[in-house]
Amino acid sequence: MKLETLTHSIGQPMPALPALDSDATLVIVFGASNLIDRPEAIHTIAQAYPQAHLVGCSTSGEIFGATIADDSLAVGVVQFEHTTLATAFAPVSAADESYAAGQALAHELDRPNLRGVLVLSDGLNVNGSELVRGFNAVLPPSVVVTGGLAGDGDRFQRTWVLQDGQPRSGIVSAVGLYGDHVQIAYGSKGGWDIFGPERLVTRSQHNVLYELDGKPALELYKTYLGERAAGLPATALLFPLALRADLDDEKRIVRTVLAVDEANQSMTFAGDIPQGYLAQLMKANFDRLVDGAAGAALMAREQQAAQVPAPILVIAISCVGRRLVLGERVEEELEATLGLLPPGTRQIGFYSYGEIAPYGVGHCDLHNQTMTLTTISEE
Repeated sequence: MKLETLTHSIGQPMPALPALDSDATLVIVFGASNLIDRPEAIHTIAQAYPQAHLVGCSTSGEIFGATIADDSLAVGVVQFEHTTLATAFAPVSAADESYAAGQALAHELDRPNLRGVLVLSDGLNVNGSELVRGFNAVLPPSVVVTGGLAGDGDRFQRTWVLQDGQPRSGIVSAVGLYGDHVQIAYGSKGGWDIFGPERLVTRSQHNVLYELDGKPALELYKTYLGERAAGLPATALLFPLALRADLDDEKRIVRTVLAVDEANQSMTFAGDIPQGYLAQLMKANFDRLVDGAAGAALMAREQQAAQVPAPILVIAISCVGRRLVLGERVEEELEATLGLLPPGTRQIGFYSYGEIAPYGVGHCDLHNQTMTLTTISEE
């Protein structure tokens, strides 16, 4: 396996692109959301790799190594020696199409020796919970499914996913990795603190929350935000919701707000808010967020073989809410992940509207407000 990573600031000359084009080459591109209006840099990359499998999406910040940038491209080029690839795309124009999109992509990629799937999805038109449910309905738990939802800073206006070298909205992409030589590991951790009373979800529909404890959800949420309520939905990223099925359930899934509806006093989240679940607010703790990122790296490292061959590509997908909270300290979580992975690891990634990975083992889940890592190497 040959691996090269590069970064490109939009408006500057494009750096030399590694000559690794082949049908066994995976090219991953993360970039600013406004590149949908000026895709020339993306087109340059696509033209350099006509045989390769090209995937990518818009971001709320591009990760390259231990640094974060805006208005740039973070690019990874992987040429495999023993691993084969397949890419698939599905349109999603509304959230209720998400499950069918996940099923269709999984069916298209479900071939012998499938080891893992990297999913990059539109960040606004997709219900991430339904998308992963579609994948889980088709693929066995032994297939590692990871990825994330595209971002648009804190604007929540439009996102894009690459399809045939073009940045397009309303698209979900997936690339399958096949063979006995590819090694895929993952880790996903949060680091938020729970506070306030645990409330019952008394009215919801899919990813739209209407009532908590019989009271309008948005009204209740605003009481906690105080003056910050004027900045919704962006300020809601600072206070995600933790969900669990009941008092005995130790598995908590975190959900982030994508939009608010003043008329209905409702809130739309990146994933499902099941009626009857228990919900509790969360808030940030700087050190615990960085520790969470380190925990994701440790989780991935524990899954790797004892002697992992270099090079290793790590795809880091972290929630935009973490970036807003960490502020100038945001690169500390990127340093934490790289510092715990083997020498020779190259890191690219993006700040997202949702992260996809198994909670522990088995089928994948949609997460919010986590650092999620996927490592790819080849024996």
